[in-house]
Amino acid sequence: MSAVRTLYVVVCAAGPAEHVDRLVSPALTRGWQVQVIATPTALGFFDPQAVEELTGRAVRSRHRAPGEPRSPKADAVVVAPASFNTVNKLANGIADNYALDVLNEGIGLGLPVVVLPFVNAAYTRRQPFQRSVTSLRQEGVRVLLGEGAFVPHPPGQGGGAFDRFPWRQALAAVEELLPERAE
Repeated sequence: MSAVRTLYVVVCAAGPAEHVDRLVSPALTRGWQVQVIATPTALGFFDPQAVEELTGRAVRSRHRAPGEPRSPKADAVVVAPASFNTVNKLANGIADNYALDVLNEGIGLGLPVVVLPFVNAAYTRRQPFQRSVTSLRQEGVRVLLGEGAFVPHPPGQGGGAFDRFPWRQALAAVEELLPERAE
């Protein structure tokens, strides 16, 4: 592993995205270089310019054009907040945007990937979502969902769950996975 580790933070269009700095700042403090990647819709959920100032890197939301600089290679990936849509697409190998393309490839490469969903309890009762979580876990993705992780809120009450969103737990989980993968 290189001296400077690179953490990709994939942000989806969900309420807590406006507070992505709560994951980025601690990661930077812990010595990570952070590359934020946003789904196209997520760009309206947080301030990309503020994140770029914090990380010193442009927020990516599309494939680079020929001649544009590449992002540094990831050592690990955190998806937070992960939307219902992204969890289901990722589990089914769909890569219809840059963020999903990066995630699908990262899993295939065996990178440590942590998914921290932000969904309400009605979504978690859906069988497609349950199958997606199981499928991702079977591929070695750490999905932080359930007691001791992200506990889904009742429908219509997501705004009250923003401050309880366990950003730091996602960073701790990805750091736990690194020694297992570095061998």
